[in-house]
Amino acid sequence: MTAPIVVEAVQSDLSDPRQRFVQCASPAGLHRMAYTEWGDPANPRVLLCVHGLTRSGRDFDKLARAFAHDYRVVCPDVVGRGLSDWLADSRYYGVPQYVADMVTLIARLNVETVDWFGTSMGGLIGMALAGLPNTPIRKILLNDVGPHIEPIALQRIGEYLGKPARFASLDEGVRHAAALAASFGPLTHEEWTDINAPLLHERDGAWGFRYDPGIATPFTAATDEQNAAGEAFLWHSLASIRTPVLVVRGETSDLLSRETVAQMVEKGQAVTSAEIAGVGHAPAFLADDQIAVAREFFLENRGSGA
Repeated sequence: MTAPIVVEAVQSDLSDPRQRFVQCASPAGLHRMAYTEWGDPANPRVLLCVHGLTRSGRDFDKLARAFAHDYRVVCPDVVGRGLSDWLADSRYYGVPQYVADMVTLIARLNVETVDWFGTSMGGLIGMALAGLPNTPIRKILLNDVGPHIEPIALQRIGEYLGKPARFASLDEGVRHAAALAASFGPLTHEEWTDINAPLLHERDGAWGFRYDPGIATPFTAATDEQNAAGEAFLWHSLASIRTPVLVVRGETSDLLSRETVAQMVEKGQAVTSAEIAGVGHAPAFLADDQIAVAREFFLENRGSGA
């Protein structure tokens, strides 16, 4: 009579998050990177979910619960965001540092391979890592990002990135963050609260964003030549990826064009694509039909890319 109760309790635990930290290094010193872990910690199948520029790993709570019985799901707060430390030198906020941190995290997880879900910046990090020789990435989903980012999106991001913002209440901050991310889709206020509240904290009687304003330093300092070199590197990385890649585009995305997606499919070795109707940059993957796209890619034909 007790066995079903025990099994049910174990299954319930798989859907509960565990907060963890790992120590990483930059040329300026050591820093801690926070990550949330779901599922069986002994499961060798790991799904690493990496968020966008000013977001946090808690964007993936619902997705993580949907995969927790199939994967050990790990959702880091990229350094400078969420519960992670800020870098001592803001010049190091960039893909090379983020890749190094993810390699450290994968070593901590003690697995040989991971599957990767990367939204926007998280996709750029994944692309760079997946294109390296002996990469640990087995499959990668790029959520509304590619090697080429449309200039209009860069301009939009530059209008708010790193700018001071203070709010009288958590709810005001949640609504402000929802306005910045309105293109995620028609989310409910509860859904916005779930993904935006972790971005905020109270300090000195007001609410503000947790992320380090210094993440804007490399973004605003980048020259046209540096941006072109970065794009060329990412195209090379994409062409080097031998494992399955799924590019997901929001129908009205201002960051990832249909033309770029077509080039990615053409230039990649095993690249397919899907488009999510009614959303822009970037699909939030809170809706069941969006989660189904990810489940089909990661869980169908499990042997591919192994």
